[in-house]
Amino acid sequence: MPVSPRRATLATVAASAGVSVATVSKVLNGRSDVAPATRSLVQSMLQRYDYVAPSPRRVEGVGLSTVELQFEPGLNGYSTEIIQGAVGAAAEVGVGVVVSIRGDADRTAAWARGLMNAGRRALIAVTSELTSGQLSALSRARLPLVVIDPLNLPRARITSIGATNFAGGLTATQHLLSLGHRRIAYVGGPASAACNQARLHGYRAAMESEGVPVLPDYVQTGSFRYYDGVAGGSVLLDLPQAPTAIFAGCDEIALGVKEAARERGLRIPEDLSIVGFDDTHLAQMASPPLTTIRQPLREMGRVALRTALRLAAGEKIDSHHVELATELVVRGSTAPASPGA
Repeated sequence: MPVSPRRATLATVAASAGVSVATVSKVLNGRSDVAPATRSLVQSMLQRYDYVAPSPRRVEGVGLSTVELQFEPGLNGYSTEIIQGAVGAAAEVGVGVVVSIRGDADRTAAWARGLMNAGRRALIAVTSELTSGQLSALSRARLPLVVIDPLNLPRARITSIGATNFAGGLTATQHLLSLGHRRIAYVGGPASAACNQARLHGYRAAMESEGVPVLPDYVQTGSFRYYDGVAGGSVLLDLPQAPTAIFAGCDEIALGVKEAARERGLRIPEDLSIVGFDDTHLAQMASPPLTTIRQPLREMGRVALRTALRLAAGEKIDSHHVELATELVVRGSTAPASPGA
């Protein structure tokens, strides 16, 4: 991220508001002995200058440094694995992790200031779409950022952690092709999401390498949620030429597809083979257990935490994007295609 301009001081804010430094300090600390009009004026000046309070110095043995781990609304099995990896890595070095849900995205300056004023050493954002305004606010606050599975990459030098999504999509589809399936469809997450695009490209590459056409309606996108799997699966299974196998962009979508199949009296895997992506606990608990692409979610959380701390310490990192290897886990949700299918 670019070098930030010189940080405004309490004296700068106080002079602009025509009050004392002590009054500005009272506003920052939430003291009640400030007149409402004065408080409003000071707050407007703080916002105007993007004031960020200096991070409190850590006294050895006292207090705890913290990293913010921020998710989009709606935690799931994927989120749980990331949290466990990040918290485990933080415990090894005596750092705390604060898990939060992203709120009002429009208040970018106040959001970044709030994180810094709370003493956060860095921010880890998970499957988030970050705007240029938010990135600029974090840069001005001098708050290091690491993104896991970003939905977009608006700047080339944003540090991100992911998995080999293209290879995972390729492997999942090759598995279904090896079982004799030719009518293979894809149900994924947001069409613009980088991880979804990579998985979809892997699917298409596998199909093209075998000379198998992808029918126009055989790609469905939505979000990485169960009900989008139900919706996408329903569309596919109601086609005149329904697929015999479906590659789902995540385990939660795969379970939604399974529900759509159950509603239509289809058996898994006799009538429909399904492959997921992630290998969360949901994949093992499904009936039958889900064949899926395992991405090392806990390790992604660990790597993100360690990378964030290195950035906070001013260290130089070797790469701004890290991809961890995926692998196919074969369970009971895939089987050879029926003769003539």
